[in-house]
Amino acid sequence: MRNRLITLVDLGLDSSFDASMTFVQSIVGNVNAGWNNPVIDVNFVRSRDHETAFSALTTPSTVLHVMAHGDHSEAPSFLSTDGETQVSLGALADWFVDRQYGIASGVVIADGCKTGIGKWQRAIRDCLQDDITYIGTSTVIGWYEATVFCSAFYGALIRNRGLGKSPAEQGWDAADRAIRAYETLTDARCPYKPVLLTPSRRALRSLAG
Repeated sequence: MRNRLITLVDLGLDSSFDASMTFVQSIVGNVNAGWNNPVIDVNFVRSRDHETAFSALTTPSTVLHVMAHGDHSEAPSFLSTDGETQVSLGALADWFVDRQYGIASGVVIADGCKTGIGKWQRAIRDCLQDDITYIGTSTVIGWYEATVFCSAFYGALIRNRGLGKSPAEQGWDAADRAIRAYETLTDARCPYKPVLLTPSRRALRSLAG
């Protein structure tokens, strides 16, 4: 049985995003402690190079977790804190057309502000190879919201071995549990929301070549 793979992509590119990524890596890394061989594999990518970023975003994974500022002023894009690096979903969809492969992860966490709105959901569908559980946010978030949700999400995901469930189903279950844990811990509504997304017609045409 193959290990589950989590791909972490930091496009925020500042010390705060670095701290948050380190937090997630420590949660996942604790699962492998005490085992002769790891039970979960982790890819971690931090880069300003678009080719490197696109390759990371399209790596087949159980979970693709992207941390960046969510920008939709013109088109849904991941944005670095200094504004120097911008990865738009439209450009990723164009990459898909040229190479006939796109996002191939069962779960995608777009860990930035307002990435769960309809504009983001429609844009991400153009980049998909298969059905996914997409987890975005409904409002502006900070590091407190991100760390509380992510600790609960990965705790639930890792605890559930996922027998008989697809990666997307495992992600939905983990997100549901994380939302309930978040609301219990904070007495506030959780800003993270899962939704099942299917490839758009454009994405299906890209796959067909």
